Amino acid sequence: MNNKEIVKYFYEDVVSKNLIDEAAHFLSAEDVEEMCQHLIAVRNTYPDYTMSITRQFEDGEYVVSEFVMRGTHSGEFLGITPTNKTIEIKGVNIDKIVDGKITEHSGVANTFEAFWENGLIKSV
Repeated sequence: MNNKEIVKYFYEDVVSKNLIDEAAHFLSAEDVEEMCQHLIAVRNTYPDYTMSITRQFEDGEYVVSEFVMRGTHSGEFLGITPTNKTIEIKGVNIDKIVDGKITEHSGVANTFEAFWENGLIKSV
């Protein structure tokens, strides 16, 4: 797999299908535990969530991926009571790939827009 395919497979298959045991095949040893903890926390809030990569760009070792995450808000998140609504969150991830593994990850998700649209947050 090339770098874009590695990233796409990681998010659309490993993450979306909750294949936590396979994460070590795609992440550097230093990042496995932290990323798995994050994925478990998200899964606790949105038990059925999936990620779809909508567009990718590659520059050397870096892959930039636009994504859409969809899941049912069934668990508490930041003190927000579960709504059991399907939430759609768009975002961008930047992953560095070295020797076929994600060695750096950063990203941003537009939770504000998704929460606002679904009445999870209100103006003050």
